[in-house]
Amino acid sequence: MKNPDDWTTGDEPMTGAQQSYLKTLSDEAGESFDETLSKSEASKRIDELQHKTGRGLESNQ
Repeated sequence: MKNPDDWTTGDEPMTGAQQSYLKTLSDEAGESFDETLSKSEASKRIDELQHKTGRGLESNQ
């Protein structure tokens, strides 16, 4: 998977799917949800929260 920092569209606002999933993960992790993240920032935050919650990790093995 390409590094989010290298995405040509990484500075664009996060997608609707990212926003929805990030909101769910944030709620599960008891973390605040930042709706102003860019696509690349959201991707990195999703990765962090997946590790914290254990959600979505089984598909990465």
